[in-house]
Amino acid sequence: MARRRGAPRPWYRTRAYRLTRTIVVTVCLVVGGVWWAQNDEPADPAGARTDARGVGAPHAPAPRRTPPGASQDAPPRPLPRSRAVSLTVPYLGIEAPLVGLGLDSRRRLTAPPTDDPKAAGWYEGGPAPGQSGTVILVGHRDTRTGPAVFAALHEIQTGRVVKVRRADGRTAVYTVDAVRTYEKAHFPDEEVYGRRQRPELRLITCGGRYDRRTGYVSNIVVFAHLTATKGPTGST
Repeated sequence: MARRRGAPRPWYRTRAYRLTRTIVVTVCLVVGGVWWAQNDEPADPAGARTDARGVGAPHAPAPRRTPPGASQDAPPRPLPRSRAVSLTVPYLGIEAPLVGLGLDSRRRLTAPPTDDPKAAGWYEGGPAPGQSGTVILVGHRDTRTGPAVFAALHEIQTGRVVKVRRADGRTAVYTVDAVRTYEKAHFPDEEVYGRRQRPELRLITCGGRYDRRTGYVSNIVVFAHLTATKGPTGST
């Protein structure tokens, strides 16, 4: 089917968000399709790369960049790997199922489903909730039918709690360190996606001004770190 003149190009025809040696992921739903937008090829941070399966492989560590306002307290012991099941953000009233996201044939992250705007996505090629490293969760801000799961993400405040439930019944509890809005043309790949020794979390959606031709001009990124784990017997 021919694309309507003037309609936005679908995400799979844009240059952006090909996965090379770091995960480059933002999700924006605009009229006409999902855009995984970045101005150009992602940077090549020294602290992260992927092997042939898209799973993070060891590499020389990069200098750590802690987001402004981040706590320096030692996190709890990391958890073993287990699939992410659901996301809860009590402050925003978010209770969302998580669907696993992988890479397409061009090594770009696939999008959360558009037929379920209340679902978010977890990049399965990266760390699982509670594991060391940076867990990536993405969600739509809106759809053609109205607000989506991360419509109010920009309203979350530092110190608030984000909970990610796992398939093994445990819950990884993260505390928000910072909320930042970045223009896509100046997106700081290493700061957002770079490898971390402690368990951390990023929630990502679109933000800023909306342009009918190119979609949202910015991305909202929530930085958080693991502060507790909960299971059948409580916190650990």
